[in-house]
Order: sequence, then C-alpha cells, then structure tokens
Amino acid sequence: MRVVVAEDLFLLRDGLVRLLEAHGFQLAAAVDNGPELTRALAELKPDVAVVDVRLPPSFTDEGLQCALQARREQPGLPVLVLSQHVEQLYARELLADGAGGVGYLLKDRVFDADQFVDAVRRVASGGTAMDPQVIQQLLAQRSSHGSPLEKLTPRELEVIELMAQGRSNAAIAERLVVTERAVAKHTSNIFAKLGLPPSDDDNRRVLAVLAYLER
Repeated sequence: MRVVVAEDLFLLRDGLVRLLEAHGFQLAAAVDNGPELTRALAELKPDVAVVDVRLPPSFTDEGLQCALQARREQPGLPVLVLSQHVEQLYARELLADGAGGVGYLLKDRVFDADQFVDAVRRVASGGTAMDPQVIQQLLAQRSSHGSPLEKLTPRELEVIELMAQGRSNAAIAERLVVTERAVAKHTSNIFAKLGLPPSDDDNRRVLAVLAYLER
C-alpha cells in the first residue's frame, strides 16, 4: 500500500515514515510543504495520504486544503489529516463531499502505533476515522436538555461514540467486550431513537451520526 506523508517537522515526518514502513506500507513520498504535497498527490496517486493540517508556506490549513483539492481532482482519494488541536471545522470540511476515505486525528494518536495504523488502514480502505475528542465535543454540544441523545442509555452512548469514530460492529463488540449481536441491537435502537435511516455500511453510519451531531 503506497502512502504519501506530508509533515513539516523533520523528526515527526521521519517517525511517521518509519512507523508506516514497519507496518508494511510503501513510502511513495515524504514532503514538508503544500506545493510539494499537491504535486505528489497529483503525480503519484498514492493509496492513502497522511497530511498535517498546517504546512508551509502559509502555516494555516494549507495541508488540509491541498488534500481537499486533490480529492476533488481524484474523487475518493483516501486522506488522513493530523492536527495539533481539535477543530470541528476541519472535520466538517473533510466530510462535506459525503464520500468515505477520510480521517481526522490529533497528532497525539501517533504515539499509539496500533491505533494510528488502524486509522490509516481504515481510511485507505474507504472508511472513516474520526478522533475521539472530536466526537466527544460534538456529543457534549448535542447533549443539552430536550435532545434525543437523552433517550440513549449509557451503553448506547458508548456505542454511538465508537460508531462515529468509524468502528465496525465487530470492533465495537471487541472494545466493549460484548457480542456483535448486542452491538447490532444497540445500533438499531440508536438509529430509531435519533430518527436516522439504518445502514449496515460503516461509512454511511458514520456520516449519518456525524450529520446528526452537527445539526
């Protein structure tokens, strides 16, 4: 699986490259600025890109914008964006086209190699990987008095948080140490209580839940 890495800090860029190569990824390119990222994505057409939000020369959201432009030119290009802080706007921009193959993680997640590599693989396969802190903030905003979230049980709240991160029923079951049948029942109840259309497609489930949480 070929990957492009875009990160301006040398030590972190080198660490990302070593980590990904150790887990079987093939490095297509490692760049440190927006123009080089744009060129690498257009010319190399990698299987997945791991991109820092802030890249030279602007150091604003150049990495994100380069990735979004590449996805417009190559629909479905898998992109995992890394950010120092939670910015819900970044998550919304990534999800705006309604397609899969996107992820948004805090850089701290890189230090958990298994979690990070799992997110890269999930995005590369067309899924969605959203940082738990983004989901927690969205849940907190929607948990006001009178919100349908109040109808969810504590276990259903745990399930919706994991579902919104992009995890499958099997992964949720493993995390919560319950059966897949139990998770399927919880997800069915969640969709019914929130008035969302049920779906067995992991990415559509994520998009539906995130769209609800951002209303």
